[in-house]
Amino acid sequence: MHQPPGYHHVTVVEAGRLAYLSGQCPLGLDGNVVEGGLWPQVNQMLANTMTVLEAVEASPADVVRSAIYVVSDESDLLSRVWFYLLNSAMGSAFTSSSTLLGVNQLGYSGQLVEVDLTVALPD
Repeated sequence: MHQPPGYHHVTVVEAGRLAYLSGQCPLGLDGNVVEGGLWPQVNQMLANTMTVLEAVEASPADVVRSAIYVVSDESDLLSRVWFYLLNSAMGSAFTSSSTLLGVNQLGYSGQLVEVDLTVALPD
């Protein structure tokens, strides 16, 4: 198998409890998609995701699977998003089994990024 850039092909979970964080979107406290384009949205999505992880007493290191969705068909932009995520405070969340997808549209008007995570909750 080829060496993937920053993630693993397989993650084995020995934990007994899992949490599924779906649809972590770049919404502000007002419930609206943050303005300013992709990078402010990525930062808001990361902040929201960290808040949800903390709520279930987990950390980015407890993530065992991620799926990242970016509205783009440009592989260079997808790569920049990928490496930005890896170098963020949430970077360890994306080193397990991960998938990065370029998509045509997401659920909210103007939304450019979203992440789904599976988390092995600490005992």
